[in-house]
Amino acid sequence: MSNKTLSLNAALYDYLLAVSLREPDVLERLRAETARDPMARMQSAPEQGQFMALLVQLSGASKCLEIGVFTGYSALWVALALPDDGRVVACDTSEKWTAIARRYWEEAGVAGRIRLHLAPAMETLDRLLDDGEAGSFDFAFIDADKGNYRNYYERSLQLLRPGGLIVIDNTLWSGDVADPSMQDVDTVAIRQLNEFIHQDTRVELSLLPVADGLTLVLKK
Repeated sequence: MSNKTLSLNAALYDYLLAVSLREPDVLERLRAETARDPMARMQSAPEQGQFMALLVQLSGASKCLEIGVFTGYSALWVALALPDDGRVVACDTSEKWTAIARRYWEEAGVAGRIRLHLAPAMETLDRLLDDGEAGSFDFAFIDADKGNYRNYYERSLQLLRPGGLIVIDNTLWSGDVADPSMQDVDTVAIRQLNEFIHQDTRVELSLLPVADGLTLVLKK
């Protein structure tokens, strides 16, 4: 028994995956292809993707937002969990990485559920707000450039309905957020967002030690 979260060594992590992960073949192959990319560290962990899919199902979400797509792994998990009329509005700037994403979305039969915007995410988010879509989204996932995390959080909060859920990745940032000597731009941005959300009375929250840290934010 333990009254705090266990640290996962390699054996325990492998066990966790062995008894809990139900990763469809198309997602496994996408993850394997992404692992060969020099930027593979940006890939979401498989247990994280499955957890987000479960959150989508539990919340009954049908309209989702993703800020930061990379090769489309997390978007594919979410899209597969949606009802047939569900959709994901996905924001990214990389044609190279999202070309991989599109290929797997097509193969999985969910490309029609994902609307990809290749533009700076802030432009896409502001356009959605200008188009009257505030309060219309059920779920948002933030996993993009860390310097804009606070901006993405605020826009996502506006776009979500009351009772909607924001999931924010990398909020433990390899432990650097707890090290005062780490003052690089990304670490400071994540640390400041964590502290801000902790005091934000508009939401309920839980920061979980899943993968690199996953913060769940429920809009009141």
